[in-house]
Amino acid sequence: MKDVKCECGHVNPHGTVLCEACGKALSEAAAAGKLHDMRYEGSSRRSQTYNKTIIDKVWNFFSSVKVGVWLIVITLVASAIGTILPQEMYIPPVMPAAEYYADQYGWAGKIYYALGFHNMYSSWWYLILIAMIGISLVICSLDRVVPLYRALKAQKVIRNDGFLKKQRIFGITENAADETVIETVKKNLESKNYKVREEQGNLLAEKGRFSRWGPYVNHVGLIIFLIGGMLRFVPGMYIDKVLWIREGETKAIPGTENEYYLQNDKFILEVYDKEKDDEVFREALERAGTVAKTYQSNVVLYKKSSESLPGEKPKLIRVKDYEIRVNEPLKFEGFALYQVDYKLDELNSMTFSLTEKETGKDFGEIKIDLYEPKNTYELGDGYKVRLLGYYPDFEFGEDGEPDTKSRIPNNPAFVFKMITPDKPEGEVSFAAIRQTIEPEGNNKYKMQFKAVDTKNVTALTVRKDRTLWLIALGGLIFMIGVVQGSYWNHRRIWIQKRNGDIWVSAHTNKNWYGLKREIDIVLADTTIKIPEDQLQEGKPEGEAELGGNKQ
Repeated sequence: MKDVKCECGHVNPHGTVLCEACGKALSEAAAAGKLHDMRYEGSSRRSQTYNKTIIDKVWNFFSSVKVGVWLIVITLVASAIGTILPQEMYIPPVMPAAEYYADQYGWAGKIYYALGFHNMYSSWWYLILIAMIGISLVICSLDRVVPLYRALKAQKVIRNDGFLKKQRIFGITENAADETVIETVKKNLESKNYKVREEQGNLLAEKGRFSRWGPYVNHVGLIIFLIGGMLRFVPGMYIDKVLWIREGETKAIPGTENEYYLQNDKFILEVYDKEKDDEVFREALERAGTVAKTYQSNVVLYKKSSESLPGEKPKLIRVKDYEIRVNEPLKFEGFALYQVDYKLDELNSMTFSLTEKETGKDFGEIKIDLYEPKNTYELGDGYKVRLLGYYPDFEFGEDGEPDTKSRIPNNPAFVFKMITPDKPEGEVSFAAIRQTIEPEGNNKYKMQFKAVDTKNVTALTVRKDRTLWLIALGGLIFMIGVVQGSYWNHRRIWIQKRNGDIWVSAHTNKNWYGLKREIDIVLADTTIKIPEDQLQEGKPEGEAELGGNKQ
């Protein structure tokens, strides 16, 4: 496809509707139209010119504004569906996610999980949608901004007659071509902050061209925002995890690659007391009951020593002590640990004694750590207890066999094998809270419950965000584009001499009423007639003005 050379001598790319330099119509449709379409200055857009190769088809698809809008709508709908059920990061760690959604929400939960809505923001299809929106923004912008920039840069002062006549604002004043009049108009235009170019006594006054780039600045901001959002899925760029840690426990902090550890020394909970606290809270406390006043975790932050060898228990170096409260996080190396939840009196250990049922004689006690139980507990003198099975959150399954709902010891149950000198093969007993079953018949011995130890558990959100500055930058650039395109507009006024007459044409990308008002002021003290709005020609005065505001 060859370029098109206008009679003014300017060479235009194939597909150009209006000559970039003089504005002459280069297509039959443009020549036949009442007014020129000035949205992109009649420039040649790739999406409207080429449609042969696969690259052309992909470009044309993503350059469509309708496609971009539909992609955004689909993404918004998907995001809304993702809020119907909780995301995987917010469900209790009691069982695998697939089982949890099916158990809690039935067939809807199964479909929700199968379609990836449980972890939507990192699912492959959601990332593809975001990437497609980004591609659409880039191609839409390039398809329009490059030819628009080229056309605006190439425009001449003297324009084709047909171009001037087919502007919305146009008028002719006969026998008014006087140097004094032209000079007066020029001064008036400059007083209105127009940038005026003059050639052979003809004027082109222009201002606010930068507002034309507002939508494309918006696109740049959105693209940067999307890049920041997608970088959150790159390992190490964004971390948002929950760390449950019991009193006295030391755990590796998620996301630190086992470099930092946290020890929970103590959890403190204070509640409002309606007898002691301010009377203004009394009525609310009576209505709501117990309300937390403050809860905090007294923690110690450790860093793994460089002397630690792989496979061995890490050597820890104390970094700092800190009291984590709500909105007072522990911060280090870009991480922030926030206090978000707690659980009081969680079962930690249970104590049983091996007892002869008939006499009640006690042969020793065992203390079972509910998080790290042993396989065998030696009591001495030939007495010992083996732990054949442990169910932290006991329930009977559909097949009638004992099962556990989670790894959290909410309802612990045990299968014991009690070995004694007179019962060397052992006796089996199933013991749960308020329940004992002897599957092999009536036993001589039993495991007698003695005591339970509990600990408070605190939940800390571990966050690290290296993308926040990029997202903020994208938002700032987007707002600059909004202001740039909303509060300014691109206005051009052509004052041309033709055989002793003065032709006046004008165009703006918006706010035609403001442009016409400025023209009235510029031409007020001259002999040049006020040009007409050709879209309002023949309408009653009141209706015409209303129509002008709508435009």
